[in-house]
Amino acid sequence: MNGFNKENLLASGHRACPGCGAAIGVRQILKATGRDVIVVSATGCVETFTSPYGQSAWEVPWIHSLFENSAPIASGVSAALEVLSKETKVVVISGDGATFDIGFGGLSGMFERNSDVTYICYDNEAYMNTGVQRSGATPYCASTTTTPVGQYSIGKLENKKDMPAIAMAHGIEYVATTSIAYPNDLMKKVTKAINIKGSKYIQIHTPCCIGWGFDPSKTIKIAKLAVETGLVPIFEKEKGKSLVSKRINKKVPVKEYLLSQGRFSHLFKEEEREKIINEIQLLCDKNIEIFNI
Repeated sequence: MNGFNKENLLASGHRACPGCGAAIGVRQILKATGRDVIVVSATGCVETFTSPYGQSAWEVPWIHSLFENSAPIASGVSAALEVLSKETKVVVISGDGATFDIGFGGLSGMFERNSDVTYICYDNEAYMNTGVQRSGATPYCASTTTTPVGQYSIGKLENKKDMPAIAMAHGIEYVATTSIAYPNDLMKKVTKAINIKGSKYIQIHTPCCIGWGFDPSKTIKIAKLAVETGLVPIFEKEKGKSLVSKRINKKVPVKEYLLSQGRFSHLFKEEEREKIINEIQLLCDKNIEIFNI
């Protein structure tokens, strides 16, 4: 973490779960932005554990928006700063529910206007704050409270929505993915993004021990496995040009990642579900080929 802000701008004493990937992600983001930033967050896990009534864990200016409008609010803040000739950075930190689903229209509008905002999605792959319901970010065959496993159900039937590709299709300045398992990569990408004029999108993989079903001490291990299997490719594109991706040093079979979480445990209880694991492995192999990782 050399060269980044040494302050912890997410104050201790907040109410995140032990091992919360989102809390780790926010701390890393703020080390990259420093104090001269205005953060907007939609309703979600981060908003809930950082701002109970009358309290705040934020050591920077922070605005809570509704699920659907963090991007439009950030656009307005950016426009106001431009009128005032202020160089303060504007960053959105919102979850996958607000990004992939409920706030998608507003986010698309922000991209189309090319507002000078860095939009960061902390991706814990479900609506964790409201009870672990599936979102557009929930992966294939994951069990959630709205895609429960049963005699005739294998969990969520749809693949995860490809939000980075959707962001790139808008022609915005910068798109990147990263993971809390690699803080230097994460902070370098946030630093780069906030210093590029126009709209930027960063998606951070943030495992959730409660919703995914693993021991809180294993958050970083789970995050690394997701990358090492190829299921979560790490890459960046600037002005549509692909830059060097984070390469996998030693490829890990996706079965190891799936076995580590309760939300996929049903895939190992019946022999006929082996073909589903093979399908997910093919998806990982395809990611490795496409992103050259």
